[in-house]
Parts: sequence; C-alpha cells; structure tokens
Amino acid sequence: MAALRTVDDPELHKDLVTLNMVKNVVIEGSTVGVTVELTTPACPLRGKIESDVRAALMQVPGVAHIELQITAQVRSMFGGKPGKEPIPGIRNTIAVASGKGGVGKSTVAVNIAASLMLEGARVGLLDADIYGPSIPIMLGTNEAPVPTADNRLNPIHAHNMTLMSVGFINRQDDKPIIWRGPMVAGLLTQFLRQVAWGELDYLVIDLPPGTGDAQLTLTQALPLSGSVIVTQPAQVALSDAQKGINMFKQLDVPILGIIENMSYYPNPATGEKVYIFGKGGGQRAATRYGVPLLGEIPLDPEMSESGDAGVPLVIKNAASPLSVAFRDVSRQMAARLSVESYNNAIPLGVPIILDPNGGQGGPGNDPAQGHRPLRLG
Repeated sequence: MAALRTVDDPELHKDLVTLNMVKNVVIEGSTVGVTVELTTPACPLRGKIESDVRAALMQVPGVAHIELQITAQVRSMFGGKPGKEPIPGIRNTIAVASGKGGVGKSTVAVNIAASLMLEGARVGLLDADIYGPSIPIMLGTNEAPVPTADNRLNPIHAHNMTLMSVGFINRQDDKPIIWRGPMVAGLLTQFLRQVAWGELDYLVIDLPPGTGDAQLTLTQALPLSGSVIVTQPAQVALSDAQKGINMFKQLDVPILGIIENMSYYPNPATGEKVYIFGKGGGQRAATRYGVPLLGEIPLDPEMSESGDAGVPLVIKNAASPLSVAFRDVSRQMAARLSVESYNNAIPLGVPIILDPNGGQGGPGNDPAQGHRPLRLG
C-alpha cells in the first residue's frame, strides 16, 4: 500500500490509495495481486496507470510477479441542486450541442455514445431534437416503445445502447411535428422522467441546434453533468458555437470541451490533409474560452454511409481513422467528466444532511465545516 501511494492518477493528481481506487491486495509468496478500480472504463491513461502500478510494486523487496486487474466504476456528479433532481439510475448526463445545424452533431453524438459502450460503459442516447429526429435512422431501428406496468415508456434497445426519440413515436417519416415551445418542453420532460432508462453510466443527449427551448428545458429540469460543443473549422460555425459555450456558462453547466468535426479531408492518394473549411478554428475557440479541444474528426464519405446504414461507424469499421478519432474523443470526454465529478463530489467522510425544509440552520449545516445539505422535493 505504501508503494501504491506513490502512483498518482494523472487526471486527478492524487495517489490511488487516497482516491480509494485500490480495491484488493493479495500476497502469495512472491506474487502480488492487485485490483485497481478506475473512475471510467473509457480512461485514456489506463495504460500509464497500469505501467506505473507495476513499476511501483516491483520496487517492493521480495516481489517477483504481479497480477493486476483493472476494473472501472463510473462515479456520479453530485446532483443536489434545488429543483434539479437527477434521473434515478443514471450516473451522468452529457449534452451534445451545436450553435447551428449542419455540423454533424447527431453523427458525433451517436458515435460518442457507441464508443463509450465499446469501452464497457452502460450507455443511453436521448434524441432531444423533436422537430428533426435522426437517431432512429442512424441506429437502424424504428420500433415503437411500449408502456410499462407503472405507465412509463420502455426505451428502445439497439447496438447494446438504450434509446429514446420522438421518431419512435411519430413513425411516419414525412409527417412533420408542428408544435409550440411548451409542447416540446413537455415531451422532453416526459422523456427524462417517464422513460424506464434503467441503470446507466452515461446518458448522451443529442440536442437540437441553437440555444432555444430544448436547451433551456434540460438545464432547468436536470443537473447536467457536462456539455460538449460540436463545431466546424469554418468561421460561421465557430461564431455560433461560441454562443453555445456562453449559454452553458451562463446556465452553470460544465463544458467538457469542443469537438471539431469535418476538420480536414485525408487525401487517399497522397495522405495529405486537405483543410476544406479552414484550419485550427476549434483550437482557437477552445483557447479563447478556456476549454479543452477534445479532438478533430476528419471528413470522410464513410461517415454518412454508416449513418444511412443504421450502424455507428465505430461499430461498423473499428479500424477506420474516423473510428480511432471518435474513440479517442470519447476517452478524453470521459476523463474530463471524471475530473468534474471528483471536483464536485462530497468529500469522503462528510455526512449528507437531509433537510426537507431546505433550511440553512441546524447541526451539521455549517458551510465552514464543509457540510452540504441535500434538499428534498
């Protein structure tokens, strides 16, 4: 254990023992067995942690063999904000947004969700674009949800993910939904609260473009764990993306980072990167607003082909450069979310004070002592 205290989590900057990530140590002769529990199965620095653990243990006199098991337990963001109760069973909710349409936001959301699933996480995907739902087509299913015994809706399951979209209810592709804002808000609230989502590590929410009713409804009703902004290198897309960043900042939603989609076209003949829409726009926006650039996704016809076929590209062709880019982006995003979860978590050993009246007085509610009341109702 003393040796393991020398191994830091590269993202959280504290040692594994302090972070309670060492779950089991068994010593049999010269063999040491250790279980290390990561904060997400999509940890991008898993290899470094594993090598650091092995190196530290080999420094212990008498150790000749190491049996290391790496597991993961996704931690939940603290959701005790008044009027913003988390969805039961869902550990984290991630909003995927864009300032304007046409930047490939839904494609990014689908492949991020599928990437997290491939890493071993339990993943749900909510299509919050009521007027233009695309999840049913992109995931190749058009089932109708059936009610549960307690008058909720059972979600749809496809590609080992849990799904919900208005497209599963309005199953006529050519029939428009002509609703005012309050009706859209009402349906989104039902999707959040009256769908039997089950136990999920991540619920990825594909928002409609812009900064309108859907975005406001979600941020008012739900303690979002974080948001991701999808943009293109073109200035017109970046200008709208910056509005989305400012919106989430004003609504006190953590921004996990920016994803620059359609960054460049890899010339198949020469391998040269052709920057059709400009270069470096996502990085400039990330630098300006102090948020990470999670990754750059290249432009490739295979992307639209996989969407039309109803299979996420990361599942259809795992070896594709686009799939590799999406897997890396999902790991970076999951790592950022783990950092946000750790920074917002209640410290170990600090009691949670259940205060039905939301009062600030009474034993254990002194902010100076680090106690945070959890308001109910």
